[in-house]
Amino acid sequence: MERKSPSKKPAQKALSKEDRLKAALKANMGRRKAQAQARAAAPEGNIETVKIEGQE
Repeated sequence: MERKSPSKKPAQKALSKEDRLKAALKANMGRRKAQAQARAAAPEGNIETVKIEGQE
């Protein structure tokens, strides 16, 4: 039996998934960085009361 070569469409779909994952990771890292900076700037007892950009 002969195997068919994969079409280009699934490769493009996988690439777009990879791009979405990269964007999500970048956004997550940005939020974590902002949280770390806010925690470092917050007084010792008020970590929970610091408002971080983009979060409610």
